[in-house]
Amino acid sequence: MTIILLFLLHIFMLVTHSAKNGPRRNVVFVIFDDLRPALGGYGDRLAQTPHLDAFIEESYYFTRAYSQQSLCAPSRNSMLTGRRPDTLHLYDFYNYWRDFTGNFSTLPQYFKSHNYYTYGIGKVFHPGISSNNTDDYPYSWSLPTFRPLSEKYMNSPVCPDVSGVLRKNLICPVHLHTQPLKTLPDIESTAEAIRFVSTYKRRRPFFLAVGFHKPHINFRFPEQYIERFNLEDFNNYTKDTHKPADMPNVAWNPYIDVRARDDFKHRNISFPYGPISTTQRSQIRRAYYAAVAYVDDLFGKFIAQVNRSNTIILVTGDHGWSLGEHAEWAKYSNFEVALRVPLVMRSPEFPLLASQRVDAIAELVDIFPTLVDLAHLPPLPQCKKSAASSDDLTCSEGKSLYPLLQGVGSGEHHVALSQYPRPGMEPTKHPNSDKPKLVNIKVMGYTMRTTMYRYTLWVRFNANNFTKDWSDIFGEEMYDHRSDVGEEVNLIKRPEFNETRKRLKDQLVAAFSN
Repeated sequence: MTIILLFLLHIFMLVTHSAKNGPRRNVVFVIFDDLRPALGGYGDRLAQTPHLDAFIEESYYFTRAYSQQSLCAPSRNSMLTGRRPDTLHLYDFYNYWRDFTGNFSTLPQYFKSHNYYTYGIGKVFHPGISSNNTDDYPYSWSLPTFRPLSEKYMNSPVCPDVSGVLRKNLICPVHLHTQPLKTLPDIESTAEAIRFVSTYKRRRPFFLAVGFHKPHINFRFPEQYIERFNLEDFNNYTKDTHKPADMPNVAWNPYIDVRARDDFKHRNISFPYGPISTTQRSQIRRAYYAAVAYVDDLFGKFIAQVNRSNTIILVTGDHGWSLGEHAEWAKYSNFEVALRVPLVMRSPEFPLLASQRVDAIAELVDIFPTLVDLAHLPPLPQCKKSAASSDDLTCSEGKSLYPLLQGVGSGEHHVALSQYPRPGMEPTKHPNSDKPKLVNIKVMGYTMRTTMYRYTLWVRFNANNFTKDWSDIFGEEMYDHRSDVGEEVNLIKRPEFNETRKRLKDQLVAAFSN
């Protein structure tokens, strides 16, 4: 009798678990390249993003989510392995973590190992050496990643100037019929994503990652998108025209890639601090917002074809982009505008009548364990200190955000940890201080975002053995977000903040020393 009761209890628990979680859900993971929260759903009044706004309206959206490094390959390596740049030792584009550091499992690989059919479209991993020139296939994917045919023309001279000469321009609104293959990479990726979700018939669930190239430069998109925006609306975007006096030189990014474009390299913008003219500033901002509007339309076309009743959807960017804040352009820094990204997630498990704002601090390393928990797969363990050990290849250095969706842990205080390398104290073209190669890295900027402050410490870094010297300081920054959301006033030299400064420094050193 006891055995029968235990058997019935076991059956009851299985049925209850199945009723709660239902069948395995599909997962759609969308990554935009260089997307700061320039979205209407995040309160940006200049944005024209109706499709992402509508998605936010039925989702949880995190207002303080941060990248671990404001550069594409390191950020994506970190996000997709769940490990921080100092664990991967990858701060540039030129190494593959499985060969260079450790055979660490990835987010799609984990789903694949749990009987998901995994497929990547567009820019998910950074292409090239940093993903073994295979987008980490076959480890992460059930079949090779879809790469748009028109991708090979992304940095070609395809932008006609007023004389009809084809240039490598920064700002590049185009007619599609004049472009190679008469299309653009993100249009191709959207079509493939729609084809996949519309025709998928396999019995096992899928994990689909879709990576949009825009709004990454160059700003190339169908020209009707730039016509949606008035140039004068961007004139007063920020009052910053020159580098702040109290900003350490080592913190500056001289936006070398912007300067190199054909429509800007002959404008005599002094190196390294500029400034850029009022008209040029407004033109860059308008083009960025037009690029966001372009991929918003593509996102809308794709998401309309997704069966949301059985699909977990997460949308984010790999890092932000400066639009003149601190008189900087591009990314390549430790400022809020370069690190803060939109993070939006929706699951049938948590149906919402309206958007749910989450102000808790989140990081991109949190995505791996969060999606695992949302899919109710075996929880991803936290990495041990010896992250490269043979028994620690599948783990995360982030935290799961799943409890927050359940209303648990909202009172906990977390911090976001990010970093950026430099070849020296001053901005330089050679070596490129925006994108230094590992061999040239001599300084590492470590930054910590708390609920109220951003604290940054630039220290000597040894690229041969990946060690840092906390006593050899090249720059120090502290910004109070209660009164300075733009991080305009460096408080380091203010004696009234000495106690706070010391506390934050100790906290940062401890966090990056573990």
